[in-house]
Amino acid sequence: MNVTIVDYNSGNISSVINSFKEVAQNKVNIEVTADLNKIKSSDKIVLPGQGSFKSCVDALNNINGLVDTLNEFAINNKKPLLGICVGLQMFADIGYEETETKGLGWISGKVSKIDNKNGKYKLPHIGWNQINIVKESKIFKNIENNSHMYFVHSYEFIPKDKNVISATIDYSTNIVCSAEKGNLFGTQFHPEKSDKIGLKIINNFINL
Repeated sequence: MNVTIVDYNSGNISSVINSFKEVAQNKVNIEVTADLNKIKSSDKIVLPGQGSFKSCVDALNNINGLVDTLNEFAINNKKPLLGICVGLQMFADIGYEETETKGLGWISGKVSKIDNKNGKYKLPHIGWNQINIVKESKIFKNIENNSHMYFVHSYEFIPKDKNVISATIDYSTNIVCSAEKGNLFGTQFHPEKSDKIGLKIINNFINL
């Protein structure tokens, strides 16, 4: 099986690569590439994202044909895709970081700045937080509710359809930290930085 981590120049993804390789342990082939043919022939895709919504969308668009290839993979062929952090946020229709930017439009919704209650809550939201699993999800198999995950973000994904939400966190308000729609999976937290439980989530994705 081939799992491809899409490397589209959106910041340092070494921890994502290392954690997937650790879980795969040579049983699964992990590719790190932006090669369109390799992406097309993958069984599963990981879309990481670091930095702003706009910078990640711009980086995707800078690689000729990449967005079309991802659309074909995830929407037409309905193969499993995991978005991490801004990777999840880009599933949305639109994001408001830096400037209004069009997202991939895979899960209808928007990405807005976290309401920090006039400075009462620090932004970015950095560190460990308990997740509240609100619906059964394949990537949360054997993960206990209220497990701690690692976060770094100032913006949140607000989907139109609340049924896609698979987990939330409590930080100033109820924030979506995981979404699932068919073959699309996304986490606002960083499984690759969330210790053994994070590796379990990666393992669940690889084993889908």
